Amino acid sequence: MNVTVIAVGRLREKPYRMMADEYLKRLSRYGRAREIELDDLPEPANSSPAIEKQIKDREGEAILRQIRPGDYVIALTIPGKMRASPDLAAHLDRLSSGGVSQAVFVIGGSLGLSEAVIARANEELSMSPMTFPHQLARVMLLEQLYRAAKISAGERYHK
Repeated sequence: MNVTVIAVGRLREKPYRMMADEYLKRLSRYGRAREIELDDLPEPANSSPAIEKQIKDREGEAILRQIRPGDYVIALTIPGKMRASPDLAAHLDRLSSGGVSQAVFVIGGSLGLSEAVIARANEELSMSPMTFPHQLARVMLLEQLYRAAKISAGERYHK
């Protein structure tokens, strides 16, 4: 299965960029793996809920422009379903066996994902109830996708 990670914000710090690139390279052994970085919009100080919704909606529009009709979309959200690594691997295998050829994982900006993106998603995935910096969350997601690919291929992967 091919995977795309759409993320609001850019990996500007070199250690995060290097780790993400390494996992993307490793993932490419198992199918097409790519990353789409979108600009995050500045959040004004003391912004209101209405302004925050506008920002999320604009970021959401940019995300939705990157998603094709046949894509299987997995939105990363705090209330989403948590999966252990072997369960994620089995889930992705079931999707692939069921005809899904492109899985798109979406990481929103600092305000989260718009309602439109969540509505478009086929499912929601949570990495943890804890909050992580977006750069770290992206690297963690890529590592888990790589781990899932190795598990699915029957290859050894450290625990």
